[in-house]
Amino acid sequence: MPLIAAIIVAAGRGSRAGGDDIPKQFRQIGGQTLLRRTLRVFAGYDGIDLIQTVIRSEDGDLYRAATGGIQTLPPVEGGTTRQASVYAGLKALEAHAPDMVLIHDAARPFATPALIGRAIAAAERTGAAIPGLAVTDTIKVIDHHGLVGETPERAQLRAVQTPQAFAFAPLLEAHHRAAREARHDFTDDAALAEWTGMQVVVFDGEPGNIKITHPEDFMRSEAMAKQAMTSAFTDIRTGTGIDVHAFGPGDHVIIGGIRLPHDKALTGHSDADVGLHALTDAILGALADGDIGSHFPPSDPQWRGASSDRFLQFAVGRVTARGGAIAHLDLTIVCEAPKIGPHRDAMRTRIAAIAGLDVERVAVKATTSERLGFTGRGEGIAAYATATVRLP
Repeated sequence: MPLIAAIIVAAGRGSRAGGDDIPKQFRQIGGQTLLRRTLRVFAGYDGIDLIQTVIRSEDGDLYRAATGGIQTLPPVEGGTTRQASVYAGLKALEAHAPDMVLIHDAARPFATPALIGRAIAAAERTGAAIPGLAVTDTIKVIDHHGLVGETPERAQLRAVQTPQAFAFAPLLEAHHRAAREARHDFTDDAALAEWTGMQVVVFDGEPGNIKITHPEDFMRSEAMAKQAMTSAFTDIRTGTGIDVHAFGPGDHVIIGGIRLPHDKALTGHSDADVGLHALTDAILGALADGDIGSHFPPSDPQWRGASSDRFLQFAVGRVTARGGAIAHLDLTIVCEAPKIGPHRDAMRTRIAAIAGLDVERVAVKATTSERLGFTGRGEGIAAYATATVRLP
C-alpha cells in the first residue's frame, strides 16, 4: 500500500477575512475552528497515513488549543508565501518518504472524504491531480487600462480547489528547482508542477468546498456548518460524569484547568482536577467508551501527578475518531470553599481551549451543599458534568 501524507497549510494571516486579532484558520464556525474542522476530515480518512501542518511560529498556542486530540506530526513553521509554506511541509515529510502527498488549505473546512478519495485515485493514475469546478460566469481578460482583450471559452475553464494530490518525489524536486531558480510566484502547486513539465489532470471538485477568504464567507460557512450538524450528526448522545476528591495538605487546588489559591489541596493520583475528571467521564459516557479509570488506571505510575487536560483531550479525541462533535459541556462544582464564581469564566475559557470548542458551548456553575455531607464539612470537593455529543 502506498504511504500517503497530507500537508495542511495554516500559516497565513487571513487579513481579508476581517477579525484581524486572530488568523482566520483559528476563528470558529459552528463551535469549531476552521483548522480543527479541516484536520478532522483528513484525520478521519483511513487512507491518510501522515498529516503535516504548517503554521506561523507565533500561533503555537492557538494551534495547540485547536488540535487537541487530533493525531498529527509536529507542526513546522511556514514561510512568507503559500509556496514557501508548502515547501517547508514537503521538506518536513521527506524523512518519512511518502509515495503521495495531498496539499490542502486550512481555510477550506468543508472538504469531504469523497473528495479526498477522488484526489488519491486521480493522482495514483496520473501523478498529479487537482479538483476543479466548471465556470458558469463569462470570464473576461482585461489589460492594465481595464479594456477587454479576450473572452475565453467557458467550457475550457475550471475554478481550481484543494486538496491537490501529487507523487511526492516529483513535487519535492519541483519545489527544489523553484528555490534554486528563485521562482517564488506560484499561487498553487499545480502551477509549479506545470512549470516543471508535469502533466496535471483535473477531477471533479465540490461546490461546498469553499475557501473562506472574506467576512461574508464566514456568514455563509456558519450556515453551512449548522446545516451539516443538523443533517449529518443525527445520533445525539448525552453522558454524565461525577468525580470526588478529598482535601489534604497544600496551598492550592486545580479545578477546570485553573489553579486556585486555597489553604488545602485536593488529593489524587493525578492533579486531582475534579472538574476535568467529571467532564472526561461525561464524554466517555456519551460514547459508551468506559471511564477515566479504565483508560488511565490509578495503578499506572505514569499518571501520577499528570495534568488532567491530557485526560480531557483524550476523550475529545475519541469523539473525533468516531467522526463526531461535542455540542455542549456543562460542569457543576460543589464545595464550600474556595469560591468558584470569580474564576468561572477562566475555567470556561480553559475547558473550551482544551476541548477545541467555542466558549459559548461550555458552562461552569458552582453551588454549596448547605454545609451538609462531606462537602459541607469541608472534607473535599465534588463535580458533576454533562456532555452532549453528536455522532454521524
